[in-house]
Amino acid sequence: MEAGMVTPAPALVRFSGIQKTYDGEHLVVKNLDLEIRKGEFITLLGPSGSGKTTTLMMLAGFEVPTHGEIYLAERPIKNVPPHKRDIGMVFQNYALFPHLTIAENIAFPLSVRKTNKAEAQERVSAALRMIKMETLAHRRPGQLSGGQQQRVALARALVFNPQLVLMDEPLGALDKRLREQMQMEIKQLHETMGITVVYVTHDQSEALTMSDRIAVFNDGIVQQIDRPDALYEHPVNSFVAHFIGENNVLAGTVETVEKDYCRVALAGGGAVTARAVNVSGAGASTSLSVRPERIAIVPDGTGEGPNRLPAKVQNTIYLGDHALAVLDVAGNGEFMVKLQPGAHDGLRHDSPRHDSLRHDSLRPGENVFITFRPEDCLALDPV
Repeated sequence: MEAGMVTPAPALVRFSGIQKTYDGEHLVVKNLDLEIRKGEFITLLGPSGSGKTTTLMMLAGFEVPTHGEIYLAERPIKNVPPHKRDIGMVFQNYALFPHLTIAENIAFPLSVRKTNKAEAQERVSAALRMIKMETLAHRRPGQLSGGQQQRVALARALVFNPQLVLMDEPLGALDKRLREQMQMEIKQLHETMGITVVYVTHDQSEALTMSDRIAVFNDGIVQQIDRPDALYEHPVNSFVAHFIGENNVLAGTVETVEKDYCRVALAGGGAVTARAVNVSGAGASTSLSVRPERIAIVPDGTGEGPNRLPAKVQNTIYLGDHALAVLDVAGNGEFMVKLQPGAHDGLRHDSPRHDSLRHDSLRPGENVFITFRPEDCLALDPV
């Protein structure tokens, strides 16, 4: 190994050739091969029915793979019952025992494992301090808020020092502000304790905020697995580009391909140069992906640059820290451009968007032009 290179953490979990069907015909999970490194926070992200929760349930032991094997610390666990897998679990609905106190709820996994009384008491006290609820130990779940109940569920999952913690949409029942606060708390606990976390959500902003890596699921298949920034900047297909962050799509046909770039004739008129990420060659259909913050709106069609298209303003939306302009571009009537809400000062002068019009200078029905760099436009598989 070269000097200065970091050795990747060993795989704690390995899915090998996993398939899952409930009816013997339709595969909910298709040929899953996935490694989860020790100490990482990995999120399984995807729409409903994509296979992410089924994958988590198979790892927890609540579902059995139809085919393939799951390894935990290199030990096959397909036939190991859930309570013998040394895995903590946090559910969306908290799953606390209403008749037990907070301390008793947290102590429950220790009683199942026959932990001696003195050690159990010490661990429960430490867990209560961790979630800052020492003074509420004798209350019952019904006397707590949703956020407090989720903290208790988290403490219960961590109290027996599992090698792996699974979280299934744990913040889905909380309001936006509390959800964002809990995201930070869970991430801080992960970093402080060095635990391995497998987290399931359909909320892409939550995944981007919390994860070391994200596995994007669709139709039972992992479409792409990578760091959050890599998924956002370098999606491998149209599904990932559309599912991760906000995205504009323009349909077209590839005219020419030269090295890493291609020229695309748009279905709604005009042509642009784009990075050839996932195209099969000249004559093929493609979907172009352009992020709203990579586009400038200019008043006329003059100036340099290969990607300059006419547009009509549909509407503007003020969102505080930024504004959105909704445009009609090449047949896409919901084309979004992210703008600074006030003066140009917020934009870096080396940004390709530094000359973009402000939101308050745009009027519905107005004809303008948009411009963006070829490197910010990705030619992907057709939608």
